Parts: sequence; C-alpha cells; structure tokens
Amino acid sequence: MHTDKSKTTDTNQSRKKLSILLELTHFVRPYLGRAIMAAAALIITAGLTLSIGQGVRLLIDQGFAQQSIEQLKHAVQFILLITVLISIGTYARFYLVSWIGERVSADIRLAVFNHVISLHPSFFETTKSGDIMSRLTTDTTLLQSIIGSSLSMAIRSALMLIGALFMLFATNIKLTLIVLCAVPFILIPILVYGRKVRALSRKSQDSMSDVGSYAGEAIEHIKTVQSYTQEAQEMQSFQAEVEQAFTIGRRRIQQRATLIAGVIIIVFGAITGMLWVGGSDVISGHMSGGDLGAFVFYAILVASSLATISEVIGELQRAAGATERLIEILQASSLIQSPNATPVKAGTLAAQIMMKNVNFHYPSRPNQAAADSLSLTIEQGKVLALVGPSGAGKSTLFELLQRFYDPQSGQILLDNVDIRDLCVQDLRQQMAIVPQQPTLFSSNVMHNIRYGNEQASDEQVIEAAKKAHAHEFIMALPDGYNSFLGERGVRLSGGQKQRIAIARAILKDPHILLLDEATSALDSESEYHVQQALETLMHNRTTIIIAHRLSTIQHADRIAVLDSGQLIEIGSHDHLMQSCELYQRLVKLQFNPA
Repeated sequence: MHTDKSKTTDTNQSRKKLSILLELTHFVRPYLGRAIMAAAALIITAGLTLSIGQGVRLLIDQGFAQQSIEQLKHAVQFILLITVLISIGTYARFYLVSWIGERVSADIRLAVFNHVISLHPSFFETTKSGDIMSRLTTDTTLLQSIIGSSLSMAIRSALMLIGALFMLFATNIKLTLIVLCAVPFILIPILVYGRKVRALSRKSQDSMSDVGSYAGEAIEHIKTVQSYTQEAQEMQSFQAEVEQAFTIGRRRIQQRATLIAGVIIIVFGAITGMLWVGGSDVISGHMSGGDLGAFVFYAILVASSLATISEVIGELQRAAGATERLIEILQASSLIQSPNATPVKAGTLAAQIMMKNVNFHYPSRPNQAAADSLSLTIEQGKVLALVGPSGAGKSTLFELLQRFYDPQSGQILLDNVDIRDLCVQDLRQQMAIVPQQPTLFSSNVMHNIRYGNEQASDEQVIEAAKKAHAHEFIMALPDGYNSFLGERGVRLSGGQKQRIAIARAILKDPHILLLDEATSALDSESEYHVQQALETLMHNRTTIIIAHRLSTIQHADRIAVLDSGQLIEIGSHDHLMQSCELYQRLVKLQFNPA
C-alpha cells in the first residue's frame, strides 16, 4: 500500500512539473509567428543535416570506390552546398529562438514585478525580498537560457533522432536493431537520475535565493554590522550559506554527470558493436562501404541526439524548478482588492473618518490584537494626535486607513462609506504619509519629491521644497535638485530626509495627512520651520499625527490615547491631564524623566 502511494505521489509530481512547464506557453503565444518560423528553420536544418549521410555514401561508393574524381567532386560539392544551407538555417533558428528566449524572459520578469508590486503587505511578512529578487533575476535568466537555447537543442535533437532512426532502418535493418537494443538501457538512467536532478534543482535554486537574501540584508545594514564589529561573524555565517548552496549544487551536478556518462557509455558501446557487425558485412560483401559510412553517420547522429537530450533533460528539470518558483508568485493573490462594481469616487467624499468596533490581528501575530474593539471618529479638517506606549496600535491605524490590511471585523468609513467599497488606488490617492523613517529612492532630489505627483512641474517641486524648508540645503548640494542621493538617500542627514519626505507630501496635496513622528529627526530650529510649513499644509485638511513631543500634541484639536490596540481616552491636552492616568504618565516621563 505504501509503495502504491509513493508511485501515485511521483506521478502527481511529474504531472505537476509538466503543467508548470506548460505555463510558459502563455508567454510564448504572443510570439507564435516567430516560433513557427524558428520551428520551420529547425525542421529544414534537421532534414539538411540528415541528407549529409547520403553525401557521405556518394563520397565513398562513387568517389573512393570507383576512383572517380568527377564523382568525388560532385559528392564534395553536394556536401558543401548542404553545409552552407545548414549554416543559413542555423543562423535563422538561433536568432529567432534566442530572440524569443530574451523576449519571454523579459515578459515574465515584467509580469512577476507588476504582480508583486500590487500584492498586500502581509505577503512580504512571509516572503523575503531577497527571494523575490532571486526569482526576478536568476530564475528568469535561467528560463531565458532554457527557452533560447536548451529547448531548441532538445527539439532539434528529437527531430534528428527520429529522422536518423528512419534513415538507419532504410539503410540496414539488422544493424539498426543492434543500435536499438541499447535504447531501454538509456531510458533507465534518464528516468532514475532525472527525478533526482529535478528535486535537487529546486533545492539548488532555493539555496541560492537564501544566499542572495543573506548578503542583501548584511549589506543593507552595513553600518550596524560594522558598528557592532560583527564583520567576522557575518563572513562566517555567509560562508555557511554559500557552502550549503555549493553542496546542493555539487550533488545536482554529480547526478547530471552520472546521467550523461551512462548514456554515452551505452550509446557508443552499441555503436562499437554495430561497427564490428557492419565491418564484417562490408568485408563479406553483404553491404557497401558507402552504406556503412552513411549508417555510421546516422548512428552517430542518434548517439549525439540521445546524449544531448539526456543533458537537456537536466536543464529542463532546472527550468521546471525556476518556472515553479515564478508561477508561485504569479498565482499569489492579493488579499486587498478593489470592488468589482464601479466604486464611489473617494475624491468626492468628505475627509471624515470613522472607525466602528474595529478588531485586527497581524497575520504574523494572530494571537496579539493590534486593534481591539476600536471605535474612533476623526472630523473633517481637524487634527487628531495619537499617543500611547510602543505597541499601542498607533501605526496600525495608519496601515488600516490606507488598506494595507483589512480588519477581521468592524468597519472603517470615509464620509459614511466603507473604505472596502472604494477603489484602493483612489483611496490612497487622497492620503499622504510622512513616516518616521522616510523612504528615499536611488535617484535625484527632483525625482524623490516629484514622487508625490508625477505630473508636477519643476517649479511646483521647488515650491513644495521651499514650503518644507528644504530648498536651501538642496541648493547647497553639488548638483542642486539633480543631485543623486544614493541608495535610500544615504547622502542626506536624517533631518534632510525628513524634509524631502514632507516636500513630497506637500506636492501630493492630499485631503488626509498621516504624520508619523514627522519632526522626530529634526533639530529645534528645523523643527520650528517645518512645523510652520505643516500647519499651513494641515489647514482645512484632516490630519492624524502619531506623536510623543508636546510641541506636536499642543496644536491638535483632539488627542487619542491608545494602549494595546484599545482607545483609553480622547480629548484635549488639559482634559487628559485631568482624567487619563496613562496620558499623565506619558507626559511625566517625557518632561520629568528622573
């Protein structure tokens, strides 16, 4: 019974692998015309290659055997003509197939990126960014090689194998049967080792993904690594990752090498036996030397085709592993979806937010409530400050408002319309966030500010920078607004990054502002100027501020005190100082830490 289950499992896995590879046809289909042209060139060149065997027969029987220079000349000219035609056909086949490989690889890479960038944030809690990058680069490059080269070789070898077998039977049936006796012995190593290669191929690609993820994380946090003098530890850990990947890769290569070597021994052993029998027939006069020469040529084609196919099978196993990893991402569905019906336009709604009995747990922390029966109203044009200890749920509110996550129960309303009934992009377009740790892209200042509004002119970008009190330090940069900021803006100080992020939010001109410690990285003078800019920006806009500084809290219309995902109290500063013990403690800790 156990054996039957194992066989069933293997069969199901094989079918799964086949279906995975067939998924690539969706990407090849738009270029069907080129694929047909490539197939035609492949078939023609295969036929021309097979005809060389007849040229060899003519060369031996009519040139050498009859000692005729004229017949030798004709045979050589025939072989030369066929060779020229084969080179032309091979050029066309190689160019077309390689073009398709490059194009399909680019399309798959684009499809995966376009899909990944639309997935919900919780997907990235369980999937490493390094793994996604590995699939976008390494796996698609592998498929490019498979589609643009190995697959073509496999099809060409299969055609050559069929054609050469047909010509073998037409030339000499007895010798053909000798060659075919080796076929079952060839299939055995292909089937046995092919399964092992397939499993190791997936493990090898996963291990390389882990290597990339580890290296990327260490490089991303290089200052922390060096600050804690952990270079030696990181080197040792990375070496362990690399060695593990090498071990898996070595095992995969060993299996493939064994497969190829076994096929070569069996095939050329059969050819050797055939040469003995065929040579005896030529000596005894039962067949001509030309027929034997042609037969040897076709037998070598069969042998080389089988060797190529056995080698390409290993590549196809790797392609199956790569395709599986890519399809896994493409089939991942986003948990955050816009409604199917034509939704209400978020831009036409009043910027009044109401949360009704909201309960939410992060997928990675299902037993810890980030929002617990939370009800809260944020009036249009008003400023609400959120205060509370770490883990109180302040940042969670921002993520729920932007629909990075949906609550497990309860409602979040915008002007009495459930935000789940709004287009996600339209909803987010009404909001601008200035995070505690601003995100800057590896580009220039102009691009980073214009990220808030791609349609903004240079003058509007500069005006936004002036309002954020960023213009002065930007002009002091080597190339002004065209200055390259480095990866994640490493060439700017924390306060400068913050003002770039504020300028971006100003340029977006949203209905709702989300400020997550927007002035936390500024010195006192810069904070004063930015605070003035923010007050101008917040005029007639609904604003929610995560804050600990009293300077941020005092100008808020209301202050909500949160703890463990629950609303403890809401009111003005004076009211909370009288009625909320937690708020009193937070204020005391800030201003009287001793």
